[in-house]
Amino acid sequence: MRMTRRCLLGVLMGATLAMGAPVAPAAAQGRAPLVFAAASLKNALDEIAAQWRRQTDRKVTISYGASNNLIKQIEQGAPADMFISADTDWMDYGQRKSLIKPETRADLLGNRIVLVTPRDSTVSVSIQPGLDLTAALKGGRLAMANVDAVPAGKYGKAALEKLGAWNNVKDRIAQAETVRAALVLVARGEAPLGIVYQTDAASEPAVKIVGTFPEDTHPPIIYPIALTKESTSRDAADFLTYVRSPAAQAAFERQGFTVLAPGGKRP
Repeated sequence: MRMTRRCLLGVLMGATLAMGAPVAPAAAQGRAPLVFAAASLKNALDEIAAQWRRQTDRKVTISYGASNNLIKQIEQGAPADMFISADTDWMDYGQRKSLIKPETRADLLGNRIVLVTPRDSTVSVSIQPGLDLTAALKGGRLAMANVDAVPAGKYGKAALEKLGAWNNVKDRIAQAETVRAALVLVARGEAPLGIVYQTDAASEPAVKIVGTFPEDTHPPIIYPIALTKESTSRDAADFLTYVRSPAAQAAFERQGFTVLAPGGKRP
């Protein structure tokens, strides 16, 4: 059964408040646009939204989560005005289902995936073909976002398979709903190792990077952006333009993202 826009928006606003995102009136009331964005974008987008509000005196509400969950919520009637995915697969899904406006779609950012440990760990790992994480795990589990659906988990699994490490760890994965949740497991010492985005690792002082996965071990990490088909918010279109502008570029780069040139190419 499809949820009403008003009912679902209330649920999403509650979730957004819990994550500390900017508070704004509902897009359904014709005020602030609602953005659904990959969890790994939180630090950068929160900064950009605050900057947008200072410069324009206009608000935006952002709800963060796993890209697969967000697009499925949009499919079920969630009143999002904009979708920013952590991979092209889920944006492709949205386009096939006619959930986005294809003419507004663009490849926005690039990222890297890294192997992290708790800050005080003495583990040393060399990421190369023949990688075996068994000894480094010391009986613990490898924290990852869901490897079948969440972009960061899919990238991580692909890299482990390419390096010949997957079969040795596939039964020792602590799968999380989002990449940020996987990061928390490592930061709290509940997992000795984790695979997260480079940008996530940089935002968490309780972890350290012990290796970066070569880019040729997984599909390119690309964050596409688009307005949803149902959006009629002028502010949403203006915010999309702002997110793609030089004004927002510095915030993304401070968090470690690569801002893609037109056509999705790295500068």
